[in-house]
Amino acid sequence: MSPYYAAFAERIAQRFGAGLERLPSEVGELGFALPAERLVEVATALRDEPPFRFEQLIDLTALDLSTWGQGDWTADQATRTGFSRARTALQPDRARRGRFVVVSHLLSVTHNHRVRLHVACPDGDPPQLPSLVELWPSANWMEREAFDMFGILFDGHPDLRRILTDYGFVGHPFRKDFPVSGHVEVRYDPEQGRVVYQPVSIEPRNSVPRVIRKDPRFEGEA
Repeated sequence: MSPYYAAFAERIAQRFGAGLERLPSEVGELGFALPAERLVEVATALRDEPPFRFEQLIDLTALDLSTWGQGDWTADQATRTGFSRARTALQPDRARRGRFVVVSHLLSVTHNHRVRLHVACPDGDPPQLPSLVELWPSANWMEREAFDMFGILFDGHPDLRRILTDYGFVGHPFRKDFPVSGHVEVRYDPEQGRVVYQPVSIEPRNSVPRVIRKDPRFEGEA
């Protein structure tokens, strides 16, 4: 990270105190974790105060950390056996902060800076956080997507309803406990003359694709 960007990060840390935790980054990105009860306060200051001026919310998404650090293959095993995806080595100093985390990406056009805010949803069913729509109207559809895919409720959202899935859809597809094959399937019923829903009939399966390729690094190995 450049000295100028490091100074900007320090300015944010000094302004908001110990409640903000600087997140490690291997590529120099600037990110902070903060408690849910401070989200609106910190976001408002980052938008309005002259030293920051984060005028735009350019992205908002969520994470389900219920299986964080788990996987079927290590990276080395995946390479040797031809699997195209694998978990990488985990950083030992990163601790889970809850199952669901909402990540907001902010852009300051004035200062040409970006920052990420990580906010863990307090334990509860359903998970819940304050909405950012009043601060950045662009949060509207993004929060609806996070609600649809993860089941996170955003207090104060003016129209929180599904945006990607069908009417009557059961569950939230990006949750780690949502089955890959889903809960229902559709088919045309000739007797009823219409499309009907029925329980899914395919067996659950691992979705990691196997890619057969020649890798000279492992030639001659058993």
